[in-house]
Amino acid sequence: MFLALAIVCDDYFVMSLEKICEKLNLSEDVAGATFMAAGSSAPELFASVIGVFITHGDVGVGTIVGSAVFNILCIIGVCGIFAGQVVLLTWWAVFRDSFFYILSVVALIVFIYDGKIVWWESLVLVLMYVVYILIMKFNSSLQKFFTRRSDKNVANGNAAAGSELEDVKSSKIYSRGSVVMVDEIINASPTNYRFPEAGLRVMVTNHFGPKTRLRMASRLIITERQRLVQSANGVETAVVDGKPDIENGNVPEDKTNEEKESELTSPFRFPGGCVNTTKWLISWPLLLILFFTIPNCAKARWEKYFMLSFILSTVWIAVFSYFMVWMVTIIGYTLGIPDVIMGITFLAAGTSVPDCIASLIVARQGLGDMAVSNTIGSNVFDILVGLGVPWALQTMAVNYGSVVMINSRGLVYSVVLLLGSVALTILGIHLNGWKLDFKLGVYVLVLYAIFLCFSIMIEYNVFTFVNIPMCRED
Repeated sequence: MFLALAIVCDDYFVMSLEKICEKLNLSEDVAGATFMAAGSSAPELFASVIGVFITHGDVGVGTIVGSAVFNILCIIGVCGIFAGQVVLLTWWAVFRDSFFYILSVVALIVFIYDGKIVWWESLVLVLMYVVYILIMKFNSSLQKFFTRRSDKNVANGNAAAGSELEDVKSSKIYSRGSVVMVDEIINASPTNYRFPEAGLRVMVTNHFGPKTRLRMASRLIITERQRLVQSANGVETAVVDGKPDIENGNVPEDKTNEEKESELTSPFRFPGGCVNTTKWLISWPLLLILFFTIPNCAKARWEKYFMLSFILSTVWIAVFSYFMVWMVTIIGYTLGIPDVIMGITFLAAGTSVPDCIASLIVARQGLGDMAVSNTIGSNVFDILVGLGVPWALQTMAVNYGSVVMINSRGLVYSVVLLLGSVALTILGIHLNGWKLDFKLGVYVLVLYAIFLCFSIMIEYNVFTFVNIPMCRED
């Protein structure tokens, strides 16, 4: 089931989200904190619905608290270690998401402290998410207001780089610290600069990691050479929406990579190599089902069905999540492990696989803000929608005036630990100079190990009596 979730998210879900963000003209951090977060948190939402309505246990709350910590600590750790480059972060994006997230966690502690949830408490959680979306809507104007003062103190080098970048970009607004895709900038202002000029202007800015600069430069050079060859042969450059279609060009190198990717994702193409073949054979039934049920909007002919692809991949995520919760509940019952511990450990890691993959993919492309906003943003979604919506449905629609009982007292302690983990992570990022690198990755993974130890000890009544032991059959 974990593999199935990974395949759906990696091959279909992330692609449909990219298309949605493209169409809505969203900046990378806003896209990460809204669409990407909602999508990659679909497993937690369905795990919570199943916990409230079907199994009537704490598995949903445990999963959400556990995956919240997994998201913040483990995913940022994995991104730091495996990004392959030092990724710069914008303080505003991290501050905005963390601040709202801390508010959500405090609200959750207050509501679950008495062990039951009433209708107005669940409504407050849902309304808080509406406020979060409104903040995202006016993100760029808020960012200008808050960063105006700090921009005056920018060092000379950065100020020069910033003004260079200001010249190149036209319609799209990019945050100062975020990584900007070169071909997006050139697409945004095709008339102002000739190709080499714009390319060089962007490359001299220190907004890029060394590897990104090199890769983009080679990509631009190949694309330009192809354009020259085509124009020499009398072939016009393809124009999309009145802009020259230079994104990815028809670059031979990129093409081979795409072919390798599609070999692994297509159920009808046998990949080369021993490891790839094994992976392909294990996931073949999943690939076949998904191939026939979800239009792949990465391919040109299915591109316009991106919304259908988004909805269908969400449905599949829900189905796989159901099986996963069911299996984990049975395993926990058989081994005598409490619901909450299964939620905080196995299920949290499992349901966060899509989040982890999505964040790692964008971090490797140098989009640090999107990776971090996705991890914190999906936590906001988890708490406010993942818990708020099932509770609101139960207390307001299914059975008006009823209450949802929280069985485990240990959850309050776990949520307080969660609050501590957020504070320590932000402190770590700040002390590391707003850089996502190997050092920060190791630091947050150690924090995750400490959190798990404490949570498990609390649930097993090591510090104080919080849990009644599970019933055993005679």
